[in-house]
Amino acid sequence: MPPAGTHPADAHHSRVALRVNGSDHVLDVDHRVTLLDALRERLDLTGSKKGCDHGQCGACTVLVDGRRVNSCLLLAVTQDGAEVTTVEGLADDDGSLHPLQEAFLEHDAFQCGYCTPGQLCSALGVLREAAAGHPSHVTEPAAAASTGPVVLTAEEVRERLSGNLCRCGAYNGIVDAVADVCARPAPPKSATASTAPRPDVIV
Repeated sequence: MPPAGTHPADAHHSRVALRVNGSDHVLDVDHRVTLLDALRERLDLTGSKKGCDHGQCGACTVLVDGRRVNSCLLLAVTQDGAEVTTVEGLADDDGSLHPLQEAFLEHDAFQCGYCTPGQLCSALGVLREAAAGHPSHVTEPAAAASTGPVVLTAEEVRERLSGNLCRCGAYNGIVDAVADVCARPAPPKSATASTAPRPDVIV
């Protein structure tokens, strides 16, 4: 039984602190709410799409603490204290597009655009994974044993992005866009440190 004076529904809700695209939020969420639904319905970040809702299409891909995840499979309450990046957070504060966003435009790496937010977030995760030396199923054994970055060949990109489906069939453009960004010099890191804003509490 819940404590006296407590509504029974309170036993099924918790407050969760999330840092999303550089802004702090505290949400009062039902324990059954997924991270995807919290982002879309509570924070109005509708870039991340709900496709299959079973973690099989990749349309809901976001970055959690720098690693790509299917947000439709994560309960929001399990992500307390996490840092989340959605497609809305890829561009710079001045509106300049992320190199991946520019490359997707240049290489026609989308058609209807429904899967594009997930493709972009997943591609950014791929770049970070390869830079950290994480091998994939198609990585050559010698390269997998190395401690250095993994070279992202077209085959590597296709394998690593195989969990992100595009019903329009823009795969060639997507691979070309990621390869283009791989070939570009790394941009200099911003000298301005981000400040943590005062959390807004959403109940």
